[in-house]
Amino acid sequence: MFKISKKFLEKTTLLIVFLKILKNAYHLPIVLFMRNLILAFVITINLPNFAQAQKDTLYVYGPGGPLAPIEESAKIFGSENNIIVKVTAGPESKWIAEAKLKADLIYGGAEYMLTSFAMAHPGLVDESSRTELYKRGAAILVRPGNPKNIRSIKDLPKNGIHILDVNGAGQLGLWEDVAGKKNVIEGIQKNIKQSFANTALGIAGWKSDSSFDAWINYESWHYRLKDITQLVKVPNSINVYRGTPIAITTITKHKEWSSKFIDFMKTKEGHTIFKKWGWK
Repeated sequence: MFKISKKFLEKTTLLIVFLKILKNAYHLPIVLFMRNLILAFVITINLPNFAQAQKDTLYVYGPGGPLAPIEESAKIFGSENNIIVKVTAGPESKWIAEAKLKADLIYGGAEYMLTSFAMAHPGLVDESSRTELYKRGAAILVRPGNPKNIRSIKDLPKNGIHILDVNGAGQLGLWEDVAGKKNVIEGIQKNIKQSFANTALGIAGWKSDSSFDAWINYESWHYRLKDITQLVKVPNSINVYRGTPIAITTITKHKEWSSKFIDFMKTKEGHTIFKKWGWK
């Protein structure tokens, strides 16, 4: 059933009173009065839609990893510039069809991810606009309370440690790069209980199977999963970092706004947002 809000009734009542005053003051014919009344009614109903229609919308697509800082940046930038910035994130298969029609910006969870995307969809990314935002480092995510007392990468090859691995998306090769610096590749490989194709599946596995003890992931993911993970940092001397690239598409209708949004994320304010979510 159609519901009329109290606020709408109040606005409509005020308009009717105002129009009646005009009618009496200027002796408007009843037909003209009714026309103005109907016009006022239509304007009152559609005023929010009219205001929304006047706003441009930027469409941004990419993987789930960098979603938090990019989405927070989008809200602030949008509010300050009276523009809507809609960020759609997750596995590429879920948004690529839509992105091919209206994407203004595409970002990656690592440099190789955006490169792979551009290779898979020739002509969609404007390579001249490609910009590196900020880097993020690896960390070990463990269960809250750290029941297996995992303190460093050297603890992961120990007996009884069950490791979750994401063998794809932005984490491809991440654990091996870190483990190689401490010569524990073989030991960690033996303790990998299961590998997943992307982070979304990895999170689902971590939630559904409590036997997983550790996950070499990006530090940034801990801030998205604080309720189900505890952070064990990896020292800078052996850490591995991945970039966060973003580029304007060749099909954008808002190139100037897209460029300004990138510029905003590169400001001190933008950098603070990314650091809040675990970027350097």
